[in-house]
Amino acid sequence: MLEVTELTKTYQSGSRLLTVLDNITFSLGAGEVCAVVGPSGSGKTTLLGLCAGLDSPTSGVVKLAGNDLGQCSEGERAEIRRNFVGFVFQTFKLIPTLTALQNVMVPLELSGKGSARKRALELLTEVGLKGRAHHYPVQMSGGEQQRVGLARAFINRPAILFADEPTGNLDTATGNRIEELLLDLNRTAGTALVVVTHDLKFAQSCHRILELQAGQVARDYQAAEGVRAVA
Repeated sequence: MLEVTELTKTYQSGSRLLTVLDNITFSLGAGEVCAVVGPSGSGKTTLLGLCAGLDSPTSGVVKLAGNDLGQCSEGERAEIRRNFVGFVFQTFKLIPTLTALQNVMVPLELSGKGSARKRALELLTEVGLKGRAHHYPVQMSGGEQQRVGLARAFINRPAILFADEPTGNLDTATGNRIEELLLDLNRTAGTALVVVTHDLKFAQSCHRILELQAGQVARDYQAAEGVRAVA
């Protein structure tokens, strides 16, 4: 589903060249759940954006659902994201002038696939928000907004979903609920998940943990089997 080979990302910072990611290589199978952990500034969010095709690497290759993103135009990358990718942001990014139902419907309406309203209501029910479908973001709590974002990310039935600290702005109980929903939706829909998180308990619930340190893979291991050496 996802193949990352020798991925490097650098930025010019004044007179210095800043390396955010340095020669990252890993792959993720269909339906697999991977937690990306590491200290702030280790490159987690940058890695997520590159894998989702939201940004381009300085060097290296990202293949998403068999497509080499580096060989695609921006329009082609956008089409790949529409067809294969869901994304959950830490800051929700709901459209304030739309209701919860309308926010969830947007991606499916843009793609012109299927009955957007019916599918959106089904997903809002799955995340426990059927009764809040016609409320606007300002009328909902942070946890409710994040659940709307989760429903929106799944409406196109993505093959892979990227989530950037989806519980970072939530209290512990609500964050636990969001994590449970992610894993439940993975089990029912078979969607591969790549989740940036600081919650080590949640990371241990995933199939795999990728730990970054200073832009490099420090450890790569199966959560149930313990650490294995990085080649």
